[in-house]
Amino acid sequence: MFSINFPPRPPRQPSNPTPRQPRGKPLRRSPVAWTVGILAVLALALYAASQIWTEVLWFKQINFLQVFTTQWIARIALFLAGFLVMGIVVWAAVTWAYRSRPVYAPTTDSEQVVGRYRDQFEPIRRYALIGIPAALGLFAAGNAAGRWETVLLALNSEPFGEVDPRFGLDIGFYVFQLPAIRFGVSFLMGVVLISLIAAMVIQYLYGGISLVGGTKPRLSKPARIQLGIGAAVFSLLIGVQYFLDRYSMLSQVNADGSDGAGYTAIHANIPAKLILACIAVFVAALFAVAAWRGDWKLPATGLGLMVLSAVVVGWAYPALIQNFSVKPNELDKERQYIQWNIEATRYAFGIDDVEVSAYNAETGVDPAAIRADADSTAQIRLLDPTVVSPTFRQREQNKQYYDFPQVLSVDRYEIEGEKQDTVIAVRDLKVSGIDNPQWVNLHTVYTHGYGVAAAYGNTTDDSGWPEFFEGGIPAAGALEVEEPRVYFGTTSPTYSIVGGGQDAKPVELDYPSDATEAGGEVYNTYAGNGGPNVGSLLNKVLYAIRFGSTNILFSSNVRPESQILYDRDPFVRVQKVAPYLTLDERVYPAVVDGRIVWIVDGYTTTDSYPYSEHQSLSSAALDSISTLNNVAGINSVAAQTVNYLRNSVKAVVDAYDGTVTLYAWDVDDPVLKAWTSIYSTSLEPIADISGDLMSHLRYPETLFKVQRTMLARYHVTNAGSFFGGQDFWKTPNDPTKEASIQQPPYYLTLKMPTQEEAVFSLSSTYIPAGSTSGGANILKGFLAVDSETGSTAGEVAADYGKMRLLQLPQGTSIAGPGQIQTTFETNDKVKNQIRLLQDAGTEVVRGNLLTLPVGGGLLYVQPLYVQATSGTALPALRKVVVGFGDDRVGIADTLAAALNDVEEPAPTVPEDTTGGDESSGAEPPASPSPSPSASASPSPSESAGGGGAISLDQAIDDALKAMDAADAAMKAGDWDAWAQAQKDLQAARQALEAARNSGAT
Repeated sequence: MFSINFPPRPPRQPSNPTPRQPRGKPLRRSPVAWTVGILAVLALALYAASQIWTEVLWFKQINFLQVFTTQWIARIALFLAGFLVMGIVVWAAVTWAYRSRPVYAPTTDSEQVVGRYRDQFEPIRRYALIGIPAALGLFAAGNAAGRWETVLLALNSEPFGEVDPRFGLDIGFYVFQLPAIRFGVSFLMGVVLISLIAAMVIQYLYGGISLVGGTKPRLSKPARIQLGIGAAVFSLLIGVQYFLDRYSMLSQVNADGSDGAGYTAIHANIPAKLILACIAVFVAALFAVAAWRGDWKLPATGLGLMVLSAVVVGWAYPALIQNFSVKPNELDKERQYIQWNIEATRYAFGIDDVEVSAYNAETGVDPAAIRADADSTAQIRLLDPTVVSPTFRQREQNKQYYDFPQVLSVDRYEIEGEKQDTVIAVRDLKVSGIDNPQWVNLHTVYTHGYGVAAAYGNTTDDSGWPEFFEGGIPAAGALEVEEPRVYFGTTSPTYSIVGGGQDAKPVELDYPSDATEAGGEVYNTYAGNGGPNVGSLLNKVLYAIRFGSTNILFSSNVRPESQILYDRDPFVRVQKVAPYLTLDERVYPAVVDGRIVWIVDGYTTTDSYPYSEHQSLSSAALDSISTLNNVAGINSVAAQTVNYLRNSVKAVVDAYDGTVTLYAWDVDDPVLKAWTSIYSTSLEPIADISGDLMSHLRYPETLFKVQRTMLARYHVTNAGSFFGGQDFWKTPNDPTKEASIQQPPYYLTLKMPTQEEAVFSLSSTYIPAGSTSGGANILKGFLAVDSETGSTAGEVAADYGKMRLLQLPQGTSIAGPGQIQTTFETNDKVKNQIRLLQDAGTEVVRGNLLTLPVGGGLLYVQPLYVQATSGTALPALRKVVVGFGDDRVGIADTLAAALNDVEEPAPTVPEDTTGGDESSGAEPPASPSPSPSASASPSPSESAGGGGAISLDQAIDDALKAMDAADAAMKAGDWDAWAQAQKDLQAARQALEAARNSGAT
């Protein structure tokens, strides 16, 4: 223990004694005042309990109470530490200043003026000398409590096994210890500075500091000692701060946008920081000497020297080095530090092991080579998850209180022994669709969604709509969903009160059914264990306060065994139990072992990795999908800038009981190891992942988006080439959107040239970085990552996460997505087909433009959908457009037919070795002309008419009848009839075109 030896309190000499007022009778507070006060305290206690104790119940319910208690213990400990340090130091400073005040009466005019302020302060002095330090302590405590993560990481730090290239220290020092040390030093600097200011005020108020002649300060010995020692400590802390700046410069963002310490920083700034640190220590010693000797000339000189050094050594000298040594020879000077930046960035973002291959994409390959590449073409996903959501709603929504998200999810399922790319979505509860939104309905009746709808990704039914292999209510299909109820979803109500025991009357709407007599609806009683009990009176009161509803207290649907479900969004649940994670923007569903679950990818990050480039997560994640409005399951990535990123955790949330399971995915990540030490019971090992769950995990989108952003520049690994920047790339804009927004990556099964078989992957393309709307939109690279995790319990597939980058030749111009989209729009075949599909009542919607390395070249595939321009939108796949090479385009009803429609390459004219001599007797080969009988096939009009061609008038009449039938079916909501009418209309249009071409009348 330590003690503070205050000087003896001198007798008080009042400057302006005033007569003592007679003491009156003590005030008696009325019982009403006491009652109001007690009720106010109870109300505050109940409100606090409604916020804190209900959180305890929530965390305890899902078995993550350690997360809550660890956070609160750390926050409370740091709060108390911050309060005590600031409060005690400030209290000691002002108390010392008061007790060491001089004992003499004021003589000068200025002292008498101060005396009047002192007399006004004196009645509240005792309270102020305690209240002011306490108030300052509270502010400091709040700041300290907010840094609980920094402190816990420092106390549980892990080595990276990698060292920085300048000081040779383990990266863990920069990530874990340095931020905590800097926080501690900054906090102490604030404490010392505030205590110095408070002490000076008290010393001045009580005469320890006075102004002789109104300008020249005079200090008493106690005041001189106190201020001198305080200034010495503050100077010493400044020196420590300068010393730490040397290390922080290795992960700083420079004014020119570069990261890490360059030539000027290494040879000028870092030495300057060390010099300034030594000067600060020297000035501290001068202040300590002056505190005892009373001569302030030396410390004043030292302060001047420190300011001058900061200008000359800390700013002018580095500026001279930068402008006259570095800039004229920048590449030579910076080459080593650019290389450090390249190596650090590639490691920190996990792009240091990318398999780079040269890909001489051919443009004149025979289409047969494309069609023969069956592994790649068989699973090309034709359903665009951003387009077909309205069709999912119309075909599978069933009731207005159900809904599907605007952007669906892409997964893969094994159907009849074969893996199929799948578009899947949860039939979630839509609160805005409830006809009678009374409290009982909102919170006790409409409590959950029901089942999933899943369709093949590479095919549609005869109407062009998704071909579902799972759907309906009750749930039926190939996925064998044992528990279809979705109590925890992306659009669940704020809270629901469910359950009540096995004998309780079911009140929770399950699904509509024609087989029941209770109004055509089936009701259910929740039998899970997803929320805290709300049956007791205390819990009713607490939750009534928390959610601001007295109905919780009095509703008969709140029964003794009822549970209250809240914080139901999977994203929110994972964020609460793992506050140290940055979560992926996409939450996606899967059917695992007969249950519907939500899967969330979690990242560990830091912005303190030496020499690694900083990247904004929200900026990298921005694309044409993430900008869509009202997209359930897509969340805004934290506005966080990082220079280290790892997908360390796979989180799973059960859609029925809300159970959250966190799996430690990247077990080698030092940041995750540190958090595992902090939360020792919250993470499960990979070995606990079932085979079925493993088969639905995938490579996360946000991580891939960040990595493709970094690879756009950091595929260049030579410092000289990187400095030149001639081979930098960027992600192209989405050519199907009017706005200039980058194209999203796409999940689909594909086969890279270096792979033996097609696997589930996530892919994207690159164009030159300088490309603009008027620039060269040519393809420079194709990036794909193996997203297949395998299906073996506890074992990740060997190639999962393997990134493969195809670099296209520098000397050739391969059309990029923008050029290909323009080619599609201007191709006569495509234009004619779109004209036939589009009329006054319908419009053509362009689906996602997919790029695949197929047949030695690059194949582009785009589905075309047709939907009504007004009324109910029901996109139906009508055509598939494919492109190969620069201008070879095919379009047909199916992918196979579209591939067959791709033109053959232009024949190569053999070189004339005879010199064109007619006497040689050689005749030019006859151009083969296809036999009409062999090449002709029945036209749509012929097949529609059952034989020969029909007249132009008949074709027009058929088209009008089909359009009338489509309008009537749409108004009646008969979508099967509408689909048939669309097919009839398509046949009539083809017959019309054939009649026009043949000159029929």
